[in-house]
Amino acid sequence: MPWRNGDYPPSMKNMDPQIRHKAVEIANALLEDGHEEGRAIAIATAKAKEWHEAHGGGEARDAPK
Repeated sequence: MPWRNGDYPPSMKNMDPQIRHKAVEIANALLEDGHEEGRAIAIATAKAKEWHEAHGGGEARDAPK
């Protein structure tokens, strides 16, 4: 099931909105490539945090400010 902002996995609920948006984007791409949902969420969360750090966002935090 593809996600969008406002409709995303519960595990992404407390993520910074910018990181969550990227995680949703990555997870949807992984689902489209045939990954299982749970695995897609885990990979997307990790990759979105890496992306945030690499693009000047500082260290990724799960909880909102």
